[in-house]
Amino acid sequence: MAISESWQLFVHNGRHNHKVVVYNHGHAQAARLTEEQLYQTEQFRKSHVPHRNILRFLREQDVGCAVSAQKIYNVVANIKRNQVQGRNTVEEILSLSAEMGYTVFHRNCEESNK
Repeated sequence: MAISESWQLFVHNGRHNHKVVVYNHGHAQAARLTEEQLYQTEQFRKSHVPHRNILRFLREQDVGCAVSAQKIYNVVANIKRNQVQGRNTVEEILSLSAEMGYTVFHRNCEESNK
């Protein structure tokens, strides 16, 4: 028991005094995507499906899914970041152009090799 001039605090039981939260939306553990959901998100991203439709699909497949729209944006950003493998935008364009068989002309700066 703690006593002060303006208030008192009594601790009857040091455990939580409320029920476990049923609605987990926004909690990091509940908002994690499963491996299957990550795979599906990557496949949808390759097909240029909008983020809102990916989210709707995931929620329809799993009614208890607490994934937020921001989580989908973050997952898609991570997928894009992994695909470019550290290349900047210009390097990525040149790489993709060469992969697709386009004729590419470019110059390098001799001092910096950029």
